Amino acid sequence: MKYPKAYTSVAGCLIGFVGKTGRAVQISIHPPSQYICANCERVLPDWKNQLSFWVVIVLQQSQHELVESTPEIETEKQRLREKFMRFGCDVAFNMRDRGYLTDLIDPRTGYPLLSRIGSIPHDDIAVVKALLNYPVMQNKCRVLIHPDWGMAVYPSILMSAASPIIIEWFITIIAPLHGWEPQTIN
Repeated sequence: MKYPKAYTSVAGCLIGFVGKTGRAVQISIHPPSQYICANCERVLPDWKNQLSFWVVIVLQQSQHELVESTPEIETEKQRLREKFMRFGCDVAFNMRDRGYLTDLIDPRTGYPLLSRIGSIPHDDIAVVKALLNYPVMQNKCRVLIHPDWGMAVYPSILMSAASPIIIEWFITIIAPLHGWEPQTIN
């Protein structure tokens, strides 16, 4: 299947939000990377007959650069993971209730939350690098480098068989319920 480039309702822009703490959230919708296409059945075995689907990248700005492993940074990672999981589950369950195959990847394990676990985990960092072309720094673990936030970024992934406009609609309806208010991103 042939996909267009990245999608939001405003060409070339990300869907932007700002949380109650003043930290930004950027969300973008993309066709799957070559890796996901080639390994879909191994990552999401329940999706093997799915003809097309979209990858939703959710980037949350962190209070700290996520380079080292300190108690403070691990607490921040857990807070951001929980925030994504609550938001992602709301999006996924609302979309699934309306017949759209949707799942979220647990950022800690790389495995889907709502589908059968595959033989290999998903790699959020590799997908963000492939789809947004953001650089990655190799440390004890790989760290994404955001063009504005540096290494203070926490990436997460949703996937859905719904069209991008439907995905965007659900995101814009559900995000404010999680304290994420719309923000213009250039």
